Amino acid sequence: MKLSRVASFLIRRHHRALGPVSCNEPVRYGAFLTKNNFSVSAVQDSTALLYRKHGEPSQVVQLESLELPHVGPECVLVKMLAAPINPSDLNMLQGTYALLPELPAVGGNEGVGQVMEVGEQVKTLKLGDWVIPRDAGLGTWRTAAVLKAGDLVTLPKDIPVLSAATLGVNPCTAFRMLADFEELKPGDTVIQNAANSGVGQAVIQIAAAKGIQTINVIRDRPDVQHLSDRLTALGATHVITEEKLRQPETKKELLKSCPRPKLALNGVGGKSATELLRLLQNGGSMVTYGGMAKQPVTVPVSALIFKDVKIRGFWVTQWKRENKHDEDALRNMLDELCVLIRAGKLSAPACAEVRLQDFGKALENAMKPYVSTKQVFVM
Repeated sequence: MKLSRVASFLIRRHHRALGPVSCNEPVRYGAFLTKNNFSVSAVQDSTALLYRKHGEPSQVVQLESLELPHVGPECVLVKMLAAPINPSDLNMLQGTYALLPELPAVGGNEGVGQVMEVGEQVKTLKLGDWVIPRDAGLGTWRTAAVLKAGDLVTLPKDIPVLSAATLGVNPCTAFRMLADFEELKPGDTVIQNAANSGVGQAVIQIAAAKGIQTINVIRDRPDVQHLSDRLTALGATHVITEEKLRQPETKKELLKSCPRPKLALNGVGGKSATELLRLLQNGGSMVTYGGMAKQPVTVPVSALIFKDVKIRGFWVTQWKRENKHDEDALRNMLDELCVLIRAGKLSAPACAEVRLQDFGKALENAMKPYVSTKQVFVM
């Protein structure tokens, strides 16, 4: 097909700005997917939140229009439906996360989209499928994208959109930490800080569905009773502030109603993590998955010598990479989580639905302390 002068100019400009990447090549983290061969009819627009440098999220992100490439034989065109803002997304924008995409990049690592066009060699996806990213780095804060089919996994369409959009990171993190570090049985106890976070809320619900008790530690705040009531409604056994947990009499009262925890889940660090360790039973495990306090984890020598506690870490991205050749591992976990969602035993966190155009306010709200509501871009 002979291209018009305007189309040829647009393609040359697109290649100069972003560089050609074949759809048959591995997609770089956050990279724009382009092809060497375009047809005029294949060039479509996508509105996206891009960043070209690291810094304060609300200052480095820009709303821009992108040209979409032709859908290659191994690719699909995905219309994004919803995509949340997670702490790891903010860390990527700030340049402090363990995984940083090449710039410029589209923000967002999680979300759900619908397949609108399928490449001729794609066998695993079909038109209309709901899909989520298999791994971090695809850039979900946009209205549409052409992506490799192998980078996506399907979800059933009979669950709420917000549940689907927030399923791939926090519930998967909660599920794996409850399953992989200690053999938990009904009646056992898990203690966690950051209980009002996305991971914390998922831990409460998954544990409750399995008959596991939870001690849930939160920071003191003006609306602490309202938050406590909300977590209790999700299935929390106990909700307690960090300040009260430091009191010896509080620990005694807790242990009258439930056994010492086998497992502690730490998303905060600092003194909060140390208090979790003090309650662990002999030989128990503390798993760190976050560090919101930006303080190191201090382990008392007595906990190591006399209680032989195990100090572990968990990163769901690493788990997905280690299991990328095991199709059943991710599939079975997602299926089990979807069963809980359908049964009303696992709900999405409280969400504020925002438009891409309102990204500045959404990013600022996502960074505010003591806010349990997750900001979700709805396209």
